[in-house]
Amino acid sequence: MKKFDMLTPIGIVLGLAMIMFGILSGNGLAGLASFLDPASLFIVLGGTAGALFISFNMKELKLVPVVVKAAFSRKEMELPVLINTFVRLADRARREGLLALEAELEDVDDEFIKKGILLAVDGVEPEVINDIMNAEISAMEERHLKGKTILDKAGEYAPAWGMIGTLIGLVLMLNNLNDPTTLGPNMAIAILTTLYGSLIANLICIPMANKLGNKTEKEVFLKQIIIEGVIGVQSGQNPKILEEKLSAFLTSRDRVQEEVMEMEALEESVR
Repeated sequence: MKKFDMLTPIGIVLGLAMIMFGILSGNGLAGLASFLDPASLFIVLGGTAGALFISFNMKELKLVPVVVKAAFSRKEMELPVLINTFVRLADRARREGLLALEAELEDVDDEFIKKGILLAVDGVEPEVINDIMNAEISAMEERHLKGKTILDKAGEYAPAWGMIGTLIGLVLMLNNLNDPTTLGPNMAIAILTTLYGSLIANLICIPMANKLGNKTEKEVFLKQIIIEGVIGVQSGQNPKILEEKLSAFLTSRDRVQEEVMEMEALEESVR
């Protein structure tokens, strides 16, 4: 199950708040207007979008909303929960056979687990299950990599277009030195496009790309554990042995969480 990831909007708001603090600490609200220039923003956003249109095809660019959405969501599946799921599946498979697991899957939300268990129930060889599920992981990595690449490129293009806007502003300013009324607006374009480009790159595009990369690594790690669990269930491993095998992937924090879950389960069984 996916939930809203509060850290992404908190990070963006915090970054903007620090910029606002820097602006307001100088000239107060009066200075805020000096940092608002639609022309500068259009140059950076339009130029970055144009560069992305040249760099990628439409099918690839359609991944952008999906990638942005992924940066604002998080999966609830934790490793101790995942291990307990496979211990439960292994226990039932040993007692009632693999066919009984189809009913057990109704309580499982993860589609990757369901796919692996259904392959096991259908009698597919472990090597084939491993190949099929690893192929799905590779496809997922490729999709995520493409989305991350688009964000990384946007993070490269935005500051560059900020510099282009700066050059435009400087040219306009130098061409109108005889008219003092144009110096302020042209200088604003020259300076603010660089600010906007750096801001978009370093507060939005690059951090989101890094977050997507971290999420992909964690998801691949969990999916590899799922493959181990599926093959262990199919081979009829003892639930305790399977638990010990999968627990090797736990961090110290995860081990504490697993112990808490075991105590809760024990208390529940006593009641």
